[in-house]
Amino acid sequence: MSDLNPSVTRSSLVMASGTIISRILGFARAVLLAAAIGVTTDAADAFGVANQLPNNVYAIIVGGVLNAVLVPQLVKARGGLDGGKGYVDRFVTLAITVFFSVTLLFTIAAPLLVRIYTNGWSEDQLALATAFAYWCLPQLFFYGLYSVFGEVLNSRKAFGPFMWAPVLNNVVSLAGLAAFIAIFAADPTGIRGVSEWGPDRIALLAGSATLGVAAQALILLVSWRRIGLKLNLNFQWRGFGLGPALKAASWSLGMVLVTQIGGLVQTAVASTAAAERDSSPAIASVAAAAIAWLIFMLPHSVVTVSIATAYFTRMAEHNQAGRSKEFKIDLTTGLRVIALVSVISSAVLIVLSYPVARVFVGEYPSTAALGNVIAAFMIGLLPFSFVYMMQRAFFALEDTKTPFIFTSIQIAIHITGSITAGFLAPKEILVVTIALITAFSITIQGLIAYSLLKRRIGTLSGFGVTRSILKFAIAAVPATAAGVGTLWLLGGIGASSFAVDTVLSAVLSCVVVATPMAAVYLATLALLKSPELREIFGGLRGRFGRANK
Repeated sequence: MSDLNPSVTRSSLVMASGTIISRILGFARAVLLAAAIGVTTDAADAFGVANQLPNNVYAIIVGGVLNAVLVPQLVKARGGLDGGKGYVDRFVTLAITVFFSVTLLFTIAAPLLVRIYTNGWSEDQLALATAFAYWCLPQLFFYGLYSVFGEVLNSRKAFGPFMWAPVLNNVVSLAGLAAFIAIFAADPTGIRGVSEWGPDRIALLAGSATLGVAAQALILLVSWRRIGLKLNLNFQWRGFGLGPALKAASWSLGMVLVTQIGGLVQTAVASTAAAERDSSPAIASVAAAAIAWLIFMLPHSVVTVSIATAYFTRMAEHNQAGRSKEFKIDLTTGLRVIALVSVISSAVLIVLSYPVARVFVGEYPSTAALGNVIAAFMIGLLPFSFVYMMQRAFFALEDTKTPFIFTSIQIAIHITGSITAGFLAPKEILVVTIALITAFSITIQGLIAYSLLKRRIGTLSGFGVTRSILKFAIAAVPATAAGVGTLWLLGGIGASSFAVDTVLSAVLSCVVVATPMAAVYLATLALLKSPELREIFGGLRGRFGRANK
């Protein structure tokens, strides 16, 4: 009997397909952005800092509230006479008010924010980053709308729109980047100095990025109407049960705050590497770290987020009904499926780190610099995805304090390591060192989270998580050997090798190497009689079998 719930499988497939399309377009956007302004250039770092600011500020101010408490509270509210409509109206109105106020405040504070997130930059580069920030920070408002609109849909088990909406964001951004290159020409090596950036260039590049986020948020209102919801503003907040939600969010808000402090320290330390470009142009800094993280997040977003989102609502329902066994089954099934994909994804992207990097950059030194960062980050993929799933388990239990504790430990390790690396590590390998520290600290976080979760819900032995991870690790060994061997037959990853010669050869190499790796991995798991493999393929056959009838 499969532990995979058919509805979860179906929902996860819908979300995963949307995420895959979105990520493909996101990669295309990253490639166009690299062509337009480079990766290891001052302009790229300026835009990278500015475009990341709304994400950071959003996570600090409201991200914790929405992610931690909104779905469980909406599940509760649906038991009311109005099916939760009154609660939705009031919460959304409160959220919109907060989003607008915070966006206005932080947009005004753009110069200060840029200086906080940078270190050692020239006044011209600071001015360019600040100009970008004025255009990018309004994204904060629309990120907030997207999240609250999407979480309401998720609580009603309408998962697809939340994952498909970013496709529209990427389409708009791609159009903006294409227009930028057509009008102002590509500049992947940074020939155009930061002082040459005029208001027209800044407005087109940063404005199109913000327009994409706005489209991503507002398109969800169409899905609201399809499930019978309508946006009705209601400012009568008193006496409607919003207090417990806000109280529960305080610990989650603290968790996100310490996470962003860690991100701030990492960005500030990484930005110091750019000062050494006079002697060595191809040094990874803020922009390279951002691209490497984008690649790192691809398997996480496609699989982990899709599974965790679908199971989150179910686990919240199980908790409300006191179904502890079903809660554990959903949690451990999610962890096992996540591990199945994360292990092979890590192996593939480590082996292919240089060819993947070549897709984004041109010169071999830049390829090597970015490739090393990608490989370092990928070491932490499995524990990172596990932590994400376990956080949702705690949130479903309406426990936001415990995630704050184990996240604070991780951030303390990360900050200490990053600052130490800033003083001791050569600038050429500074960002790689930070990526390794990130992977290490996340691994410690995952072990602590797993231990605390077992204390909270009881033993998880008998559900096969450890046994499954061991099988996946065993299967990854011959798969990695197959990948390394295939890459060697293609000429390796040297400066003149086929795998990193051109963008086309890099893409072809990725396909040629990844295919035998996946085949060997799946074949080995079949020989090991992995139940997860049978469950997934059984779920897929059931899903598509019904679709074809």
